[in-house]
Amino acid sequence: MDASTLVAFVVACAVISLVPGPDMMFIIANGVARGRAAGVVAAVGMSTGMTVHTIAAALGLGALLAAAPVILEAVRIVGAVFLCYLAVSALRSAKHVTQTATAKFGGHSLRRTYAMATLTNLANPKVIFFYVAFFPQFVTVGGWPTPLQFLAMGGILIVVGLSVDATVGLAAGTLSDLLRRRPGVQRWLNRVSATIFGGLAVRLVVDR
Repeated sequence: MDASTLVAFVVACAVISLVPGPDMMFIIANGVARGRAAGVVAAVGMSTGMTVHTIAAALGLGALLAAAPVILEAVRIVGAVFLCYLAVSALRSAKHVTQTATAKFGGHSLRRTYAMATLTNLANPKVIFFYVAFFPQFVTVGGWPTPLQFLAMGGILIVVGLSVDATVGLAAGTLSDLLRRRPGVQRWLNRVSATIFGGLAVRLVVDR
């Protein structure tokens, strides 16, 4: 990849990362419900999922998934069920808010947030097809082997995306920290998060 192609790819990655999508909405929902740490951890979890998708794309698994639509359907349904679970959990949290609970974010909660973000990203089969459709436009013929170029471009996309997503998660968490000093406000923030999770679940089901 020459310098001009690399610059074009980085700019494209920045534009893609700045456009609000399911991953960003998930990060915002966690930042709003659980604070800055959860927002940033959710961004890291999303990047972990993107790493797996990058490796899968480099290995040519996108073609395999396209040839086996049943697998895609199963992944899509599992992802929708998982997001529904998150929505229900957020609603339940809205009913049991206390000042102590909203002030602390234990390691277990952050680990859970990380796992949820990673699984949510992995449950979206469209990500790997995005890689397969987007990356070939920047592949240089006669350069590195295509799988290595996919890995390199995936790394750039992840770095750019993580920078944007972590900033968004931090901003959402900061706003939440300013608003959720009262249990009543925290209840509404949890309800907003539940609505986002539920909306993402519906989108995953109806968007084909």
